[in-house]
Amino acid sequence: MRVGKLGSFLAVAALSAASFAYASGPKVEKVGSLEEKVRHELNMLPYYGVFDDISFRVDGDKVTLLGEVWQPVLKLQTESAIKNIEGVKQVDDQIEVLPLSNFDDQIRFSAYRAIYGFGPLSRYRLGTHPAIHIIVKNGNVTLTGVVANTMDKEMAYMRANGVHGAFSVKNELRIENQ
Repeated sequence: MRVGKLGSFLAVAALSAASFAYASGPKVEKVGSLEEKVRHELNMLPYYGVFDDISFRVDGDKVTLLGEVWQPVLKLQTESAIKNIEGVKQVDDQIEVLPLSNFDDQIRFSAYRAIYGFGPLSRYRLGTHPAIHIIVKNGNVTLTGVVANTMDKEMAYMRANGVHGAFSVKNELRIENQ
């Protein structure tokens, strides 16, 4: 019974939305730049997370993908998503798949807890993609992303530097608006 009412409600809502769209005239979709389209597609990737760092460069109709990913499937999904963008003729996929390692995984999870479990930095966990990315390769940690100020950048570095088992920590965090 509940499903029937919900289905009816959704059908009425869909018809109302369609009627409104028709009554308000044809919509002209804003055509964004290729960079905006690529950025949008990257943000829509379901497995893109805190242990991945993907960047890109656009040269005309060619998109070069850069960075490191934790899971091999993300490299494939990224290239596939970018190839399907209107206006992209060529994709140069230079994304590196990080080595699969239980040792690195332990460091990843410990660094995550150390950074995002720390009160002043926990706000960077909010949103669809956490602001601080933790890249671990062969026991070496690299922090990437954007933070609000120098203090947060240094706190994240100190927290990651205290993770047991990490050989080194490189702080590549950028400060917002700088």
